[in-house]
Amino acid sequence: MTDTERTGGCQCGAVRFRIRGTLGRPSICHCRMCQKAFGGFFGPLVTAPEGGVEWTREEPSYFQSSVNISRGFCASCGTPLTYRHPGGLEIAIGAFDDRSDLAPQIQVNYAARIPWVTTIFEQPVHKDADYYSRQEQIISFQHPDHDTAEWPQHGMNL
Repeated sequence: MTDTERTGGCQCGAVRFRIRGTLGRPSICHCRMCQKAFGGFFGPLVTAPEGGVEWTREEPSYFQSSVNISRGFCASCGTPLTYRHPGGLEIAIGAFDDRSDLAPQIQVNYAARIPWVTTIFEQPVHKDADYYSRQEQIISFQHPDHDTAEWPQHGMNL
């Protein structure tokens, strides 16, 4: 990964971060704890550079998920953000404002994967035009994928 500055945060914008330095290898973890922590099929993570993470608003809250692991999340909206372990800190790939070059390069705990996870992208694509036009009418209160002085909006008290 290249040496750069990156930003990201949670869905509501209460927790935001800035990372300076070279990120480690992006991965997905299939362990049951990651499935539960992310509420998904696996946990997509990338290693943060040691000492390179700055929390620019609130810091995450943490849950001690095992003897050596704590998981950071936004206390306001619940977004999963970090995986903290004795060797360092991993950041959820989906929390980065720009995720375009963070494609996972390795799968961890593959034996614990959900058996059908390898075939999910072989399923048909939903192409109902009416469905997508209704989706475009949704008013989102999600924080934009960049830092902004105008946030918070919509009466949110962050």
